[in-house]
Amino acid sequence: MKAAIFTLDTESYKARKASAAGMVLKKLLEQSGFETAAVRVIPKDRKVAASVLKRVAEEQTAELVLTTGAAGHLESDCAPYALMDVAERLLPGIPETLRAFRNRDSLQAVLDCSAAGVCKKTLMVNLPGDAKEAKEALEFILPELKRAIEMLNV
Repeated sequence: MKAAIFTLDTESYKARKASAAGMVLKKLLEQSGFETAAVRVIPKDRKVAASVLKRVAEEQTAELVLTTGAAGHLESDCAPYALMDVAERLLPGIPETLRAFRNRDSLQAVLDCSAAGVCKKTLMVNLPGDAKEAKEALEFILPELKRAIEMLNV
């Protein structure tokens, strides 16, 4: 299985700075048997993000696309909306489950607007921008993501 990871962070994109969350997710995915097709930082821009997500799905570059960052309630947080722009089917159980999991220690996740969905045969999920939170969330949900990918590719 192949995965692609995109961090939405305009400042890091302009500075050509790597994403700590992206690198942590890459390591976790590779330890779980995934090949990483891409690990990139892109601008916090809804149209750019939607274009990138759509291209990955249409070109079948990866079966799993993870985004980190830009999933909150601020006006500039566009990751969920970019995902919803390209998803053919939304999977609300994934972000609902992740919010419930993250709320076990703090209520910060109540402000999270993350989404998940499918475009073509590519599963897409928004994760938190913080490296530790993104890793914990992916560790928690990864077995079900693998199962979902297998079901998509039957």
